[in-house]
Amino acid sequence: VEIKSVIREMLKIMIKNQGMGISAPQLGVLKRIIAINTKSGPEVFINPKICKMSKEAEITEEGCLSVPGLRLKIKRAKEVEIETLDETGERVQNRAEGILARAFQHEIDHLNGILFIDRISFWQRLKIRKKLRELEENRNAAY
Repeated sequence: VEIKSVIREMLKIMIKNQGMGISAPQLGVLKRIIAINTKSGPEVFINPKICKMSKEAEITEEGCLSVPGLRLKIKRAKEVEIETLDETGERVQNRAEGILARAFQHEIDHLNGILFIDRISFWQRLKIRKKLRELEENRNAAY
């Protein structure tokens, strides 16, 4: 799979669905690529990794393009430092806070096989199990 076509498809899906971010694994592509809608527009990050996380965290509601219609309160670090490659292969370091830091953590979780529902407690999961079942049934019906 050509990286540029994967990136184009990621951006197209993210923008169409008004998402904050998207990862290549969400498209079934096992590449370490994420796209995030930053203040300056959509940006692509290749092989991103979190180098540093603030000890200070916040609990805020977030959603996910992989689980449409579900919003959950997730605890995440307020600030992160990221090391990544840009689209040209140049090594870049980024510092992010607030919603942008949350987006980096959420999308990098996807690269590591973690969904935001994996970050909630057993009791929270019990509360949303009906909604998760409905989403699964709808997805199965679509295929």
